[in-house]
Amino acid sequence: MSLLSALTNAILPVLAVAAVGFLLGSRREIDVDGLGTVTIYVLTPSLVFHSLATTSIDGETAATLVAGVVAFTLVMVALAELVGRALGESEPVLGALVLTSTFANAGNYGIPLSQFAFGPVGRSTAILYIAVQSVLMYTVGVYLASRGDDTSNLGAVREVFELPLVYAVLAAGLARVLDVVPPADSAAMETLKLTGDAAIPVMLLLLGIQLANTDSGAAIRRVGVSNAMKLLVAPVVAAGVALVLGFGDATVARVFVLECAMPAAVTPLILTIEYERGVDSGLSGPEYVSTAIFASTLASVPVLTLLIAVLQSGAVV
Repeated sequence: MSLLSALTNAILPVLAVAAVGFLLGSRREIDVDGLGTVTIYVLTPSLVFHSLATTSIDGETAATLVAGVVAFTLVMVALAELVGRALGESEPVLGALVLTSTFANAGNYGIPLSQFAFGPVGRSTAILYIAVQSVLMYTVGVYLASRGDDTSNLGAVREVFELPLVYAVLAAGLARVLDVVPPADSAAMETLKLTGDAAIPVMLLLLGIQLANTDSGAAIRRVGVSNAMKLLVAPVVAAGVALVLGFGDATVARVFVLECAMPAAVTPLILTIEYERGVDSGLSGPEYVSTAIFASTLASVPVLTLLIAVLQSGAVV
């Protein structure tokens, strides 16, 4: 795939819908809580179950992908922690730097982009990626956001088990193991597909609205390291992990690398707000994270265009 083809066929469709959300969020007061609730509790579980129940990804490849996400996350946490400490960052900025360097916007940006770039396998791979990352986000991510705080992590970690996404993954896996997945043309699967397909445009609209409500302020100069870690270092680490693990399916391996290279995720912003504990050098954790999300999303356009072209050419993994 050429750079122009990667831009027009994969990046621009995603940006077009997100841009509509950005314009809407700029001109109207949009309550994203309601849309977010519907997406998390209805649309995404339907998308997850239908995609994983009908995916062509075999069990061994799926297990390799799970191991890859865990390995990638731990390596990035270690690297970002070392870089942050070497730069003299302290809490809460240090934790915010590690969070935004590690966790990718693999959902409302990564799923549609992977689907446009790699088709149904891209979507299924991205969905499994976010399922694993969600667990890590509410365990490792909660620790990073709350360390040094007196609040117990246990309650926040329990939240992962309140997410329907987790049970949708388990239900889809059990249905495949027991060979009880309904036929694709059945009313149940058609309903799940119809509901799940709505998740992608809604997630992109939410992304645009969230970006419109982000106040970058003076923090823009502080997030350069985080953005470099997320957009430049992360895909290199992901490619190394993919080569070491040896994915059986080359397309899954390429989508894995692409997902790891997505810009900073939105969930860390929620976590840093929940565990907010003051400022460091005039900058709070939420301010750092929101700015990193905004800046990395903008910077991701040329980076991901080039990365998709390289991955589609087969030059990497």
